[in-house]
Amino acid sequence: MRLICAVVSDVGPHRRINQDAAFVAPWGAAVADGVGGGPAGDLASATIVHRMTAGWHGVDHVDELAVRVRSANWDLRARVDSDPSLAGMATTLTGLVVARGGGMLLVHTGDSRAYRLRDGELTRQTRDDSLVQALIDQGVIGEAEARSHPRRNIVTASLAGADDDRLWVIDADVAQGDRWLLCSDGVSDYLPDSVIDSALASATHPDDAAGALVRLAMDAGSRDNITAVVCDVASGVPVAEPPRFAGAAAIVFDDALEDTA
Repeated sequence: MRLICAVVSDVGPHRRINQDAAFVAPWGAAVADGVGGGPAGDLASATIVHRMTAGWHGVDHVDELAVRVRSANWDLRARVDSDPSLAGMATTLTGLVVARGGGMLLVHTGDSRAYRLRDGELTRQTRDDSLVQALIDQGVIGEAEARSHPRRNIVTASLAGADDDRLWVIDADVAQGDRWLLCSDGVSDYLPDSVIDSALASATHPDDAAGALVRLAMDAGSRDNITAVVCDVASGVPVAEPPRFAGAAAIVFDDALEDTA
């Protein structure tokens, strides 16, 4: 299987810096969202995305992908060690990767999300690592209340460079013809599942779906950065081409290269 992907990332009308980062390629895609309230969220998300994809030669199983992501996470720690002012920077990560031996792997931590549209049915494939999700699980609030809860941006797991940062990597339930959405909470906090379902189902191409979701989130009053990655699962061998970056991943490292030129 291979992925046909599109990504749209927008800083949004209420933010000065885009702390979302993303990549897409025929062999994988991911969204990372710098944790709000901490320093250098854009650097954290961009670092994870770039280090995760650097020198990509594929992975065979969940353990191999986990090692690659944890290696990227250690780069966050190295950056903090060299610049203590970055202490506390962290990021979410949600990604879908084609395994060399067949099938796909899903990696997740934080409150970015993965959705799957199959045969007209939308299902969420990740669980938010967040305070609000814990309140939902305990029956304290409902899903509708969660979207406007004042503490909805507090995450309970993320990548921050520590050895014990929590990370989930599983074999994904993927079939040809599926359409997947990976998104930051600038999308999912403002759009109910019914709107996401309609946008994914009605678009002919992933480009149209990703663009529509970002526009809908803006129209819904999103006050965050807004990133949508839409992937169609198709037959064929994924081409080992370089990833295409978006959001902070397309800006932070470009600026760093200019500074050293």
